[in-house]
Amino acid sequence: MFDLRYHVWSLAAVFLALVIGILVGVGLSGSGVTKNADLKIAQRDRDKAIAQRDALKKQRDELRKTESAFSIAYPAVMRDLLRGKRVAVLFVGPVDGGIVRAIDKTLSDANAPPPLRMRSIIVPIDSQKLDDTLFSRGAQFIPYIGDDKVDLLARDLAAEFVGGGKTPLWNALGKNLVEERTGNVRQPADAVIVVRTAKPQRGETARFLHGLFSGLSISGAPSVGVEQTNENRSAVPIFKATGLSSVDDVDLDTGRAALALLLAGAEGGQYGVKGTASAILPPLPGA
Repeated sequence: MFDLRYHVWSLAAVFLALVIGILVGVGLSGSGVTKNADLKIAQRDRDKAIAQRDALKKQRDELRKTESAFSIAYPAVMRDLLRGKRVAVLFVGPVDGGIVRAIDKTLSDANAPPPLRMRSIIVPIDSQKLDDTLFSRGAQFIPYIGDDKVDLLARDLAAEFVGGGKTPLWNALGKNLVEERTGNVRQPADAVIVVRTAKPQRGETARFLHGLFSGLSISGAPSVGVEQTNENRSAVPIFKATGLSSVDDVDLDTGRAALALLLAGAEGGQYGVKGTASAILPPLPGA
């Protein structure tokens, strides 16, 4: 079923604004303070709020219809879509159990094995600790040392995360950079899922994450940023800015289908039910 909390809150905000506008307009009118021009402005704002409310209700009803129709198509869309695909998962911030369950269901429904590997990154980064660690590891890491090298470091970490095998940077920085890790580090990943559970970052950490996401986007493996419909601090803008596709409703059937399609190589873009999405689903193969 569609989780329409996002749209319910939007409707609630519109109704609240409408009620406040009416009460204020009536109060001022009764006091003799409001002039005809002010009343016209209040009536215009009221009409605008009503129109916005009606538009949101229409969108909600359309999404409910989509839900009902798509529940029938979902198994057929997902069947064998990711069979044999090795998918790696990267969290920026703590691992979120709800998103892990949504990812596991996506892979299971698409007949993919469980995630090949999963890592969660500690943010904000401590660049001085990273530099000290790299310096202590020898001359091969010198090119990555310095505030001006944080982008290069992040991009090469992304390449190692996708490629697997020998991962000297991850091995060197693990204690300072990785909060949690599971899975196979040797095999290459066919696709990557990115989740940002930490709040938006600034300064050197923001530059690091920009380099990391950009590195994933050019890795050659489909890389998709995901979040749930109730996420208030959406990461979709940064995913889009760094070239990653995104799904903003991975807790819904349509979101899981969009994720599976993107991991399978469908046309990239921003998908889901929020205002930042261009469509609910990527084009279906053969459609």
